[in-house]
Amino acid sequence: MKHEIKEEGGVIVIALEGDVDLESSPEARKVLLDCVGRKSPIFVDLSGVSYIDSSGVASLVEALQTARKAGFGMSLVAVSQDALRVLQLAHLDKIFPIFDTLEDGLAAG
Repeated sequence: MKHEIKEEGGVIVIALEGDVDLESSPEARKVLLDCVGRKSPIFVDLSGVSYIDSSGVASLVEALQTARKAGFGMSLVAVSQDALRVLQLAHLDKIFPIFDTLEDGLAAG
């Protein structure tokens, strides 16, 4: 798994790429929680994620819960079809705000 972090329009954008699985989810978790610690809204770009398993999903859920407890949001943007299918199976598409593009997420506030 690769990742890129940038700040855009007052929010943090984390782009994950590749497989987010048992091997890489500890790194994904660290990246996500480190960014949550910055106390800014977060958008996680999953357009480059080819595979995500339950450990990767757990990292996303933990980061979302931590962000909400700290009083700000975390949204998913440009979710790949493979990742979206997993989120839908777990009914997490009802929990996470999901936007087609970063621009849509930013416009939604």
